[in-house]
Amino acid sequence: MKPGDKIAIISPSYFTPMENVSRSAEVLRSWGYEPVVGPNVGKVNLRYYAGTPEERQEDFLWALRDGSIKAILFSRGGYGAIHLIDRLPLEEFSANPKWLIGFSDITTFHQMAAKAGIMSIHGTMCSFMAPAEGKDISSTVLRDILSGVLPRYELPAGEFSREGKACGKLMGGNFCTLAATIGSSACALDQDGIILFLEDDGETFHNLDRLINMFIHYGVLDRCKGVILGDFTDCKDDLGYGSVPEMFNAYLKDYPIPVFCGFPAGHGKVNLPLILGAETSLEVRDGKATIEFKGID
Repeated sequence: MKPGDKIAIISPSYFTPMENVSRSAEVLRSWGYEPVVGPNVGKVNLRYYAGTPEERQEDFLWALRDGSIKAILFSRGGYGAIHLIDRLPLEEFSANPKWLIGFSDITTFHQMAAKAGIMSIHGTMCSFMAPAEGKDISSTVLRDILSGVLPRYELPAGEFSREGKACGKLMGGNFCTLAATIGSSACALDQDGIILFLEDDGETFHNLDRLINMFIHYGVLDRCKGVILGDFTDCKDDLGYGSVPEMFNAYLKDYPIPVFCGFPAGHGKVNLPLILGAETSLEVRDGKATIEFKGID
């Protein structure tokens, strides 16, 4: 992106206070971009949604179709993106490629972008950027990516990581949201040669176990060349595994692929951006893990 480029702020899921939108707009302006806010941002429907499905669809299509807008920053996640799967034709993503920035419920839109062959950024949003005034590492690395400076992550590999090296297209996001797209037109997990990233918040272990088995039955793990586990915050161990990585290890040990446990992304204090849909290399060796993004001009 270039100085002066427009970044739209829209709310396709739950609403966030307009103060967060305004403060995030100031952050974008300080980075040299021109923030533009969706016409329906600020509306509330059924206590939590950021407007009706029609209003949220209208703002999304406006942001996609406006050629002067080069990126879309989502205000927050929550729930509601699934309402828009059949309201946003995949052709709109491929015809109007631009960065989509967000996480959690926004995973639905990352899947749609990937299905359309478009890369997107799993990263911070207004509800997190505003309180930190854009000075946290989650925001500053995002700023660097937008300006064309790609990160190379080299981090400690947590317990239950497994050594190896793989290259593939990075896919994933919030585990529950991702699972809900299976069988829909938005699902991009039917592709071979993927590196799968997963994170979640507030789930019980038995529900995560159900989702792992769902992915196995759908063949997702058979198509994986590597797995990256992010933060699983406030997840209740009602099965006795001890940790989420330990539970995943019970299943992933049957797959000869590298596994990186503990990448700081998701609902924790640090949410390092990942470029979904990008050709990505993952190497886990000697207690460290390295992630690099390839082929991005």
